[in-house]
Amino acid sequence: MKRLSVLFYLLFLTVACAQNKSAIDMTIDFQKNLNKEFKDPKTSPLPKDAIKKFTGLAFFPIDENFVVQAKLTRTPDTQPFEMPTTTARKPIYKKYGDLHFELNGTSFTLSVFQNLELIQKPDYKNSLFLPFTDLTSGVSSYGGGRYLDLEIPTTDEITLNFNLAYNPYCVYNHKYSCPIPPEENFINTEIKAGVMDFK
Repeated sequence: MKRLSVLFYLLFLTVACAQNKSAIDMTIDFQKNLNKEFKDPKTSPLPKDAIKKFTGLAFFPIDENFVVQAKLTRTPDTQPFEMPTTTARKPIYKKYGDLHFELNGTSFTLSVFQNLELIQKPDYKNSLFLPFTDLTSGVSSYGGGRYLDLEIPTTDEITLNFNLAYNPYCVYNHKYSCPIPPEENFINTEIKAGVMDFK
């Protein structure tokens, strides 16, 4: 899963670093690149027989209402912990901070994390990991939750574009091990943005 997380992070950075692009344009690029990755046997998480039949992922309609500004409160004194996954693997993470934002008229707070092994690599030292579940989980999106890849901001403000939310690879192939979103990261509203469940 580590290699796959890196692939997703690179994909996110490619999109996020595009200059003068709106959230909609960034999301369109993200979706195109993600489908391209899934069609390529060298990078696809799909089993070989499924790659031949793959025609594209299902996405919620792009919605700028799911692009929100969050305030980051850093939590530097938190201790590393083993994050549960869909297998016996337990990678070491550390909570980096809390994200405070409003969506659909309601205030939410989510925990954002760092993978302590990944941030040892120079290219990923500023990477942040946001796993979450919401009221679409198990209905129109994957029941085990979805992920957002972020970067440490230079200020205490960070953009959350839920149109870039993606499924863990274990949705597509049971051989992968995927972090399970903590209970504290349940969003009590429907996040109808990003990748939908895979059938």
